Amino acid sequence: MKTKATIHKILTLLDEHYPDDGVCFLHHDNAWQLLFATILSAQCTDERVNIVTKDLFKHFPTLESYAQADILDIEAVVKSTGFYHAKAKHLQESARKLLTDFHGAVPRSVEDLTSLSGVGRKTANVVRSHIFNVPSVTVDTHVGRISHRLGITSTTEPVKAEQELMKALPKKHWIRYNQQIITHGRLVCTSRKAKCSACFLTKCCDYYKAQPT
Repeated sequence: MKTKATIHKILTLLDEHYPDDGVCFLHHDNAWQLLFATILSAQCTDERVNIVTKDLFKHFPTLESYAQADILDIEAVVKSTGFYHAKAKHLQESARKLLTDFHGAVPRSVEDLTSLSGVGRKTANVVRSHIFNVPSVTVDTHVGRISHRLGITSTTEPVKAEQELMKALPKKHWIRYNQQIITHGRLVCTSRKAKCSACFLTKCCDYYKAQPT
């Protein structure tokens, strides 16, 4: 695993190259909109989700509108995000539970959030980070892949990687690290092919050092 000095160097380089990446990539005006957008983002790009939610939040502007809707109407709007039968069901069931169990408010704790339909630790941590400003590590495909390539984590398995990152990274950097690594994963260290020649982290990267010369 990486030493504290190497991790400090990685974080410093990330801050230098992505100084403004503390914002959320999913468009939303309130807590439940971010929750629903994150549910839709499973196996879908943020860009596509933002296109879909622009219409979705107009068609269904309140939790009550999801709870009372014909499920087929929700499916029709979210269809292009993929797995739309399940996602529409998650949105409706989550809306109903938020209304009945949480008085229409999005809860703060991981336990309460993950009790909602379609909400795992990743979605819960996105909400906790961007709505409640609770330091959280969110392991999506980019964070899992790049953290493992760098050698900060020993696995890409989300829950274990989350625990390892929480131990390795200073708490004040958790939210920022999530966003910076997602940006880096989209621009440089992509899933199909890492653009190592364009990467500023190669001196700290186990994946790069293991490549044949």
